[in-house]
Amino acid sequence: MAELVHPARALWWLFEPVHALTYFSPEGRAAYEAAGLRGYWRGYFGGRSAPLGAVDAAPVVAAFFNFAPSMVGRALPDVWDRAAPEAALAARVEGATAALTRVLESVKPDLIDRSVELLERAVDGLDCSGRVLAAANAALPRPDGPLARLWQATTVLREHRGDGHVAALVAEDLDGCEALVLRCALDVRREVLQPHRGWTDTEWDAASARLAERGWLGADGAITTEGRSRHRALEAVTDLAAARVWAGFHRAELDELAAALRPISTACRAELPQVNPIGLPTAS
Repeated sequence: MAELVHPARALWWLFEPVHALTYFSPEGRAAYEAAGLRGYWRGYFGGRSAPLGAVDAAPVVAAFFNFAPSMVGRALPDVWDRAAPEAALAARVEGATAALTRVLESVKPDLIDRSVELLERAVDGLDCSGRVLAAANAALPRPDGPLARLWQATTVLREHRGDGHVAALVAEDLDGCEALVLRCALDVRREVLQPHRGWTDTEWDAASARLAERGWLGADGAITTEGRSRHRALEAVTDLAAARVWAGFHRAELDELAAALRPISTACRAELPQVNPIGLPTAS
């Protein structure tokens, strides 16, 4: 029997690729470079943290959660000497819009418009208490144009879910490296995640040892029955924390949103690496 998927997770599978396109598209990188953020990670940290303002590394380490502090510190606050937050924000919208213009060329405009309408309705009803990244993104002015608005709405919603996921991990007494090690024990190769998050081999192996002490991993690094159970519980809590977003929608409206988003999501997902470091499962 197939496992039932929570509606909040099913919708995340659909809207996450729209947001994530900006991290992998040539248009996104070109826009950051034009703004002065040369190098992939300057664009990533500058663009994603820009809603918080010209912050130092510490709040970004806390909010992004699973990046090694040393990696964040190499980018921040240096990026603000290269591009002010306002320039980084403009670049990320410009790059995302350009990428979506290319990728969604064959998608019917009415599907995009209806997706924007329903996603923005969800954003308008958000409670961002305790969700710093979601609140910072939700407070930004709504951009012009349906594709820019589509990207902005998916960004707010994915950061809202991400903030809730971080809260679940903290409540489970997991740190950022341990969360990554656990994920790799499930379905992602270590060499895919570790270099993209900046943890050293010593830090990674120490996190593995801590999880083994808790009984989540075996001595060989394989996930245990207890580890799988705790991971399922973490995902269930994340879904629960995102469920209120959709509480004001009728089931028919959620089905309509899913149907409108599906061709958009499929087109965006085709641009992403099949094995990716951003949390999406390999199939949805």
